[in-house]
Amino acid sequence: MKRIVEFSHQYKINIRLAYYPPYHSKYNPIERTWAVLENHWNGSILDEIDTALKFAQSMTWKGKNPVVKLITKTYDKGVTLTKKAMSKGRPKNKLSHRPTKLFLKPIYIGA
Repeated sequence: MKRIVEFSHQYKINIRLAYYPPYHSKYNPIERTWAVLENHWNGSILDEIDTALKFAQSMTWKGKNPVVKLITKTYDKGVTLTKKAMSKGRPKNKLSHRPTKLFLKPIYIGA
């Protein structure tokens, strides 16, 4: 933070920072995986399951290939969780999913 404030003062610019809560989708590992996969297939047409599987198997994340399996099981419709079961997967705090914003404005000192 100190370096950002110094940068703001040095170049006399306003900086708006946005902090996301730690459980935000931006930090969700599966979301990062999807982003890597989308970059890897680079707009290719995924018109067959085998094509999608091959792209997924050949992608790398930090030098490692993922374990890719085709799941053909159909999940039952209408299955619901109790409120107690749902609460186990949610964050303890009630923070908004919107980022917290911080605005830095340089202070002009001197003549």
